[in-house]
Amino acid sequence: MIKRTLSALIGAPLLLGLTYLGGSYIAFLVAALTLLALWEFLKIGEHMGMRAWHKLTMLFAGVWLISLFMGGKEWMFPVLVLWLLIGFGRLALTYPKTLLPEASFNLLSVLYTVVMLSHLYLLRQLPRGLEWTFLTIFLVWATDTGAYLIGRQYGRHLLAPQVSPKKTVEGSLGGLLFSIVVAFLFWRQVGGISWVAYIVLGIVIGISAQVGDLFESALKRSAGVKDSGKLIPGHGGVLDRFDSLIFALPVVYYGISLLS
Repeated sequence: MIKRTLSALIGAPLLLGLTYLGGSYIAFLVAALTLLALWEFLKIGEHMGMRAWHKLTMLFAGVWLISLFMGGKEWMFPVLVLWLLIGFGRLALTYPKTLLPEASFNLLSVLYTVVMLSHLYLLRQLPRGLEWTFLTIFLVWATDTGAYLIGRQYGRHLLAPQVSPKKTVEGSLGGLLFSIVVAFLFWRQVGGISWVAYIVLGIVIGISAQVGDLFESALKRSAGVKDSGKLIPGHGGVLDRFDSLIFALPVVYYGISLLS
């Protein structure tokens, strides 16, 4: 518990500080997080018996990040298509040494970690991006906190016992409620768009954050591991700490882009 608290006291200000500074600072943060998350994902795959494409996925992750930081979002789709062509091309050229589950897992490794988590950078680059990014982070934290507090006190009905035996329906609803309340408070302080839009964001983030958490739990359970890594004392790895944010960031980014 002490390690977990100390990690949060150090990690949270670091995350918020680099996000606040933006520019090359947020680019460095995103690059570090995505590459570490990718490494953890590949190691989980090896626990499942998958052959990880360490060199190829890391090389492509570097190409994606450089394209994103230098070329912007216009490069995202063509680079993403290139990755799919590379992955399926390797399957076609090396079959049966490479099978579909292996190719699919390695393709997913980049999509889940590098592509989705890099939306932290994209969200920060939007007009009023600092506000949207902070809102997303705070609502994810609110969801996690609400789910823990309400679930611990009132949890009775298991939400997904085969994936996470401690999570309950009551806790899930508590996390959603906390997200909505914090979104409304954020609107009172910041404004800019209607309170209804903030409530919708609170609901969307509250749901997507919990789905992201459950997805990572299912991933670890499939591999028979407790944590994705040991980088963050008391928390595990990068995926353990950012699993909820990974799902919430793209949802908020495209939602705000469509509304703007």
